[in-house]
Amino acid sequence: MTLTKADKIVVTCGLPYANGTAHIGHLRTYIPGDAYVRYLKRYGYDVVFFCGSDAHGAPIELAAEQAGVSPQKLIEKYHAHFEKIFRKLNIGVDLYGNTEAPYHYKRAQTIIRTLEENGYVEARDVALPYCNTCQTFLADRFLVGTCPYCGAIARGDECDQGCQRYLDADQLINPRCVTCGSPAVKRNARHHFFKLSMFTDFLTKFNKRLKGTALARNYALGWIRQGLKDWGISRDLKWGIPYPGDEDLVLYVWAENYAGYISFTEEWARQTGVDWEDYWIRDGKIINFIGADIVYHHAVFWPAILKGVNYNTAYAIVASGMVKVEGHGLSKSRGFVIDIEEDIIKQGIDLDAVRYYILSYTGYTKDLDFIWKDFQIRVNNELVGILGNYAYRVLLFIHKHFKKIPQGTLTDEVTSQIRNTVEAIDKTFHRFRFKEAADAAMLLASFGNTLFQQSEPWKTIKEERDRAQFDLYQCLQVLKAITILIEPVMPAISERIWQQLGQDGNIHEVKVEECTEPLVPGTKLPNPEALFTKIADETVEALTSRLNQRIESARAKAK
Repeated sequence: MTLTKADKIVVTCGLPYANGTAHIGHLRTYIPGDAYVRYLKRYGYDVVFFCGSDAHGAPIELAAEQAGVSPQKLIEKYHAHFEKIFRKLNIGVDLYGNTEAPYHYKRAQTIIRTLEENGYVEARDVALPYCNTCQTFLADRFLVGTCPYCGAIARGDECDQGCQRYLDADQLINPRCVTCGSPAVKRNARHHFFKLSMFTDFLTKFNKRLKGTALARNYALGWIRQGLKDWGISRDLKWGIPYPGDEDLVLYVWAENYAGYISFTEEWARQTGVDWEDYWIRDGKIINFIGADIVYHHAVFWPAILKGVNYNTAYAIVASGMVKVEGHGLSKSRGFVIDIEEDIIKQGIDLDAVRYYILSYTGYTKDLDFIWKDFQIRVNNELVGILGNYAYRVLLFIHKHFKKIPQGTLTDEVTSQIRNTVEAIDKTFHRFRFKEAADAAMLLASFGNTLFQQSEPWKTIKEERDRAQFDLYQCLQVLKAITILIEPVMPAISERIWQQLGQDGNIHEVKVEECTEPLVPGTKLPNPEALFTKIADETVEALTSRLNQRIESARAKAK
């Protein structure tokens, strides 16, 4: 089973919590997700792309308390922040939603009511952690203790710093209150449970046929083999979506946030006049881009919920490797983090260069280590030295001698090289191998550089002007193809090259077939400009110093 041009495709990315600023870890899924959608559009697929703010749960409530503001104010601030960052990075979602929106409340509560009607949810009396000092139940991140599996410090819902297992609060060793540090005691309460254990056979079959990355399938199948337990989907929190029919409780954030994929589709469909059910109830193909830390939720919990309400389950789950910063696991509390706005945008770093680094540094399922020195090397050697150098020298030479696209026809060699690159990129994108796709485009630029160098137009322009025009036409056609093929990776740079090629229309709507469509001789060319600027050693030193200062500040705060 593969994607076809007739499919209604929905691509989603895991929702960022609206409790802090965007950092380099977020880009590990959002940029590949965006590149994949752009690739599908280049090939004429019917695809929509959604993401949005995760507005509920203990992380939001905790962050609001620490900031001394209401959860609503916190969400408004960071929802606007992420929308702005997405625009700057050209992450082109069709709708950036918000799980605090009324349309999301409606869909999330409808799903829960349907699960209850279908016999998949029941209320139970359970003993839960309680803080006598704060006089409150300790849900999720309001509880901390030791993981029973690996011994790491863990939260009340998962071992986030150790083995990454999903945990029940009663599994923690020496649990205590995050707010005051008091030991947690047990107190009876009535809560609602989703009968996850009923879906064991379905989830096994679902994951075995699932497309995407093996990382997602293997993790999920391993957890299923360990045995699935029924899953608490209500919480004693002040902030959240009221549990339908029991409004003293709220829905557990992981029981409602990925319903945003559906509610965002609904809202987009309402605005555009299409039917959301074509995507989620009929024959839609759903593709989730997520980090490895939320595979359990997307490959176990969410498909079981979707099955329980008879909605479409995922066609593919594309799980990335983790993100490190200078060799250390990404951690805001420890200072090992690169803030997108403060450390990249405000420092004048080329955002398309960041996109290129994220996509080309390593395979998607491997850990990505963001190192400023490595970033400098890739920008200077590849973007400046290969792509930028090729585009500028060709365009500058042609502008100097002709100021328009020279006369020429395509050779079989150039046509074949372009078509081979198109085929290679097509295969790699379908397999979610974004590094290989970026590498293939860069190889085509290297081919173009060789073509330009071997044709020696600086010599033939003096004695064989027609020969020089013919050769330069080949070089320009290669550049046109590169421009179309790198658009999913570097959309802003592709716009600039397209304009410098004197081409009309929107590069983001140009189909891949245009790669071998001959350029029109005589088209006027504007004065070219360099695409990239080398990153100086002093810049890297300053950026590394910013990071080191943040790490030292975090260490001092911890002490």
